[in-house]
Amino acid sequence: MSRERLARMIEDASRVVVFTGAGISTESGIPDFRSPGGVWSKMKPIYFQDFVASEEKRLEAWTRTFSGAAGWTGREPNAGHYAVARLVAAGKVSSVITQNVDNLHQNSGVPDDKVIELHGNASYATCLECGLRHELDVLKQSFLGRGEIPSCRACGGLVKTATISFGQSMPEGPMARAEDEILACDLCLVLGSSLVVYPAAGFPLMAKRNGAALAIVNREPTEQDVVADLVLHDEIGEVMSAVAPASV
Repeated sequence: MSRERLARMIEDASRVVVFTGAGISTESGIPDFRSPGGVWSKMKPIYFQDFVASEEKRLEAWTRTFSGAAGWTGREPNAGHYAVARLVAAGKVSSVITQNVDNLHQNSGVPDDKVIELHGNASYATCLECGLRHELDVLKQSFLGRGEIPSCRACGGLVKTATISFGQSMPEGPMARAEDEILACDLCLVLGSSLVVYPAAGFPLMAKRNGAALAIVNREPTEQDVVADLVLHDEIGEVMSAVAPASV
């Protein structure tokens, strides 16, 4: 009955915002961050300040990136991603706010301008000085071939994967866009987020307090379950395939 109720909530809503966390991507084989066996149980995060200050830390960070140690990229979207993409295409979902850095929403067919990335994107790099985008395949050739730590081809500045690291400021533009979308929605659908990482985890609460309905689909309980209108502790791909069938 819970899946049927979620389907009705989506059908009755005029503007849905989907908020996703690591749980939607674990079904694609991408590890999450904090659970046993997750990324941070295997390696310590490199803080932004250390990356900027230390060539040794930059070397370590890029070695992780090009070895695929974190496992954040190179996977395919799963049924949950494709179901969300169908809801976007149908005009039901106005935007996808994501804590993920894996680019899988875009790969599943969600237009770039519909995806709001709160923690950046691991599939490319940017210059910390001028903001120029750099493709990882190009940087990898120089790093592996000549041992060059990436620097900006335009200004010579430090280049870093386009993720938001510990100690790095949250991106102002995406945060502002996310707030606008949250305050305009009448249903916030959370998929696969533990809702413990703030400020991002504050957006579903903001939607609820602004009068929107709140639905949470996550395998484990979250602190926000008590205020949600509907909670499903279930597999995201199965749930979303049921509520957003291929005919949507």
